[in-house]
Amino acid sequence: MVKEKPNSTRIYDKDGFRQRAACICVRSIDENEVLLVTSSRRPDNWIVPGGGVEPNEEPAVTAVREVLEEAGVVGTLGRCLGMFENYEHKHRTKVFVMNVTEELADWEDSRNMNRKRQWFTIDDALIQLSLHKPVQRRYLQQLKNSKNLSSSIQQQQQQQQSTATHLSSSSSSSSSSSSLSPMTTPTTPVPPPPSAPTSSLPTHN
Repeated sequence: MVKEKPNSTRIYDKDGFRQRAACICVRSIDENEVLLVTSSRRPDNWIVPGGGVEPNEEPAVTAVREVLEEAGVVGTLGRCLGMFENYEHKHRTKVFVMNVTEELADWEDSRNMNRKRQWFTIDDALIQLSLHKPVQRRYLQQLKNSKNLSSSIQQQQQQQQSTATHLSSSSSSSSSSSSLSPMTTPTTPVPPPPSAPTSSLPTHN
């Protein structure tokens, strides 16, 4: 069974690519596990939840709506991983990260087409997607890359903050020492001026 909404309208960009949006749903801020769903066309295959952008709909709204319909989850929408092109099917998908906060026991696609969902480690999900969804595999690779970049930036910021704190502490300590023990300039004693020589005047008788 192929998922098609009644009266759904496909939106295309100026290059003729269909506009889509999708979410990489993560289980925690560590982003070590992602949620995949079964394909409507091939129920044995696992895919990233996503779908077509509706008229007058922002891609971020599409992404949230699609994961609710397909995976039955809600959460906090995070960063955008970018736009991914599929030349074979001629569509472009804007992909976001969502931190899942709730998993519904019953949802639209589970009722209508018996769609399943399952949590995978990043490595296992990469294996699943490499079999039949190479473009979606790139979503996860970008997730890993952006996470590593974010961690690196945070480490640099922490190091800079630590260095600044250390310098500030050292400067403050130095100022305190100076105020407690003011430096005095040693003075060199000035010798007294030499006494004027005395002369004996001759005595006249």
